[in-house]
Amino acid sequence: MTPEEVLDRYFHYPAFRPLQKEIITSVLEGRDTLALLPTGGGKSICFQVPALVKGDVLCLVVTPLIALMKDQVDHLLKRGIRAAAIYTGMSREAQQTALDNCQYGPYRFLYVSPERLESEAFRHRLAYLPIAMIAVDEAHCISQWGYDFRPSYLRIGELRDELEQTFGHIPVLALTATATPEVAEDIQRQLHFPENNIFRQSFSRPNLRYVVRHCRSDRPSAKESATMLTKNEQLLHILDRIKGSAIVYVRNRKKAQELARFLNTDFYHAGLDSYDREQRQKQWQRSQSVIVCTNAFGMGIDKPDVRAVIHYDLPDSLEAYMQEAGRAGRDGKTAYAVLLYSRDDRTKMKKRRYDNFPSREFVEEVYNKVCDYLVVGVESGCGYAFNIHLDDVCRTMHLPLMPTYSALHLLDMAGYIRFEEEHETQPRIRLLVSPHELHSYTLSSEQKSLINHIMRSYSGVFTDLQYLHEEMTDILHRQLVELAKRHILTYVPRDKSSLFAFRQDRQREVYMPEKFYEERLDRYTRRLLTMLDYAEQQTVCRQQFMLDYFGEKKSHPCGRCDICCS
Repeated sequence: MTPEEVLDRYFHYPAFRPLQKEIITSVLEGRDTLALLPTGGGKSICFQVPALVKGDVLCLVVTPLIALMKDQVDHLLKRGIRAAAIYTGMSREAQQTALDNCQYGPYRFLYVSPERLESEAFRHRLAYLPIAMIAVDEAHCISQWGYDFRPSYLRIGELRDELEQTFGHIPVLALTATATPEVAEDIQRQLHFPENNIFRQSFSRPNLRYVVRHCRSDRPSAKESATMLTKNEQLLHILDRIKGSAIVYVRNRKKAQELARFLNTDFYHAGLDSYDREQRQKQWQRSQSVIVCTNAFGMGIDKPDVRAVIHYDLPDSLEAYMQEAGRAGRDGKTAYAVLLYSRDDRTKMKKRRYDNFPSREFVEEVYNKVCDYLVVGVESGCGYAFNIHLDDVCRTMHLPLMPTYSALHLLDMAGYIRFEEEHETQPRIRLLVSPHELHSYTLSSEQKSLINHIMRSYSGVFTDLQYLHEEMTDILHRQLVELAKRHILTYVPRDKSSLFAFRQDRQREVYMPEKFYEERLDRYTRRLLTMLDYAEQQTVCRQQFMLDYFGEKKSHPCGRCDICCS
């Protein structure tokens, strides 16, 4: 089939969006390709179509977002396209089943997290799969110059070289919505592109109005007008005038809940369990309402009628801001990206700088205290992995939460540990009574049906805890809790924890080269200052400000206007 036939047959689109066809053609010609497409630009089509055109082969998709993996796999399955995903929290049995399906069945897509590529056993298994293409989503994460660098991404280039020894040349398509020229060059280098090959769609969004509203600080200075609105007042003022859906971004979970109560609306953050998050997301997508959330919300969301994205707090970088703001106005109609800014934000930036880059001495203290918490001695631990609750670690070891979180990420980047925040484990069950003994229990028809299903579907459920693969609903949860209370089964609910794994034995000292630490601190500081400049400057159209930052020399058509520069 041709790309156009695939687009029509499976996705029911009449034509490609700008640049999609050129990117697809480049991949089908076997060329390594970097696609820079703004949020909502249709990145998934750029690898899904060429993979389907290629025939009975497999496309390996590397993405850091479990929610996005599940969402895309579900969409592909509904279109009759076989796809699988392997992510943290799946049982070993479920992972092996997915890999078997990809090896022996007509599966076309396998989604994996970059952290999965660190397993030698997993990489060895990939060599037996008919991989003919690799897609790297959120590719800016591979660049050490990127705002969201993740060390696990560095294994992709190495994996690609290993697979090519078996299969010959495998084209790579790297995709991102945010990359400066410096980051774009680094992405291609890290993925071993033989030549530069970039397709860049303009980041200009003529229908999107970028607005900054200056608000009264908590302790107003003499320069601040008494008529200035507070952030809460300004937020109400804006939402009262916006007709349609809106997203309000805040920096932390506590603020999300507080502001949602103030607005009498729903909130969303990574601390909610997956079922609750999914229900809140679906409810918002079906309605014309407001949702207050952290940056955990939005990846993979394709709601075209969002009329406003409002940032209550200043993001860490212009890259993060542009990606989140770009979720407004995907239907092409006028929409607003509004940043609420007060003098307090500059003060908060200074604290944020320390929270994100604590001192080398503090990083070493965190390393030793977490090792002590886990009872792992010097010159031991390599290969061991633990599920930890960071709140409990910090409380027990008397550590501040946010700097500790950042210290663990720095230790991950430096190669001492692997740290995955908020990894969600699947619920587990074990039947405690034999089939014969079940006859002595008085059970409802629903309970009998559930137990019969468990006995048929889960081998070994009478001897060991088994991962539960059913969709966890409130009704199922209540049934399992009731059966557990009657000692008919053991039920371990879904749990959210962080993964802490030793890449090497515990060291006596933590060494962070000056270049490693200082360069990252310098880049982070420059991004904060650029974000402050965007909020405070009054001389350049704000959309033009962003186009210049991303190396796009095109002039924004508004030039200088009250809407974009207010």
